[in-house]
Amino acid sequence: MEQMKPTVLITGASGGVGRATVTLFAEKGWQVVGVDRSTAAEDFPSSGLFIQADISDPGDIARVYAGSAEFGGRLNAVVNNAAMQIAKPILQTTVEEWDAVMASNLRSVFLGTRLAHPLLMKAGGGAIVNVSSVHAIATSKDIAAYAASKGGLLALTRAMAIEFASDNIRVNAILPGAVDTPMLRAGLSRGHAGSGNIHDRLENLASRTVNGRIGKPEEIAHAIYFLADNSQSSFMTGQAIVVDGGATARLSTE
Repeated sequence: MEQMKPTVLITGASGGVGRATVTLFAEKGWQVVGVDRSTAAEDFPSSGLFIQADISDPGDIARVYAGSAEFGGRLNAVVNNAAMQIAKPILQTTVEEWDAVMASNLRSVFLGTRLAHPLLMKAGGGAIVNVSSVHAIATSKDIAAYAASKGGLLALTRAMAIEFASDNIRVNAILPGAVDTPMLRAGLSRGHAGSGNIHDRLENLASRTVNGRIGKPEEIAHAIYFLADNSQSSFMTGQAIVVDGGATARLSTE
C-alpha cells in the first residue's frame, strides 16, 4: 500500500515567503493546501488545494479547515504565514486599523489552531509554525500595530507549545528580518530605510544587517521547513528562530 504523503496548510500562500514555502514543501513531496486572500500563484502545485479566503474573517477560517478536511482528512503541519501591515504612527492609527491587524495576524492563528488541532491529531500529531517577525523583539517607528501583533504571536507560540505537547504537536516560530517581499517593499515609505528610490532604500536596509544584504524568501522557507519536518526538529517546541542576517545582533548605538 502506497504511503500517504504528508499534508501542510500554508496561509499567505501567494505572497513572497508563502509562495517560496509552497514551492519547497511541494518539492519535498508534501501535499499543499494553500490559502490567500489573493488568487493562486501561477506556479501553485496542481496536486494541491488552493482556497481563496480572508483569514481575518472567522467564517472564512472555518471554510478553509472544512476544505482541508475534505481534501486530505488530516494535517501534518500548519504554517501560519499570512499577515497584514499598517505603517502609521500610533496617534494616527484608527481603532479599525488596529483591530484589522490583530484579526489578521493574531486572532486568525488562535481561531485556526482550534480547527487545525483535530486534523493534526488524526495524523498522530505534527507541527505548527507561526511566522512572527523581528518586530516582536526589536521594532521601529510607525509600525506599532504590526509589532504588537507579532509580539503577541510569539507569546501565543509558547502557550500553544505547552498545551499541545501531550498531543505530540510541536509549535515554534520564525522571526524573519528584512526579506525582499512585496510587503517589505510596500513598507519602505515609512522612512526607516532612508530616502531615494526603492533600490537605494533596499541597499540602506541591507547595510544594517551583519550579512550586508536583504534576505530571500527561499531562505525563510527553508527555516520554516526545518521546524515543520519532524525528522529535523523533533526536540524543538516553544522556540523562536530569528532569521534576519544578524540585524538584531548588532547594537543600534554602534
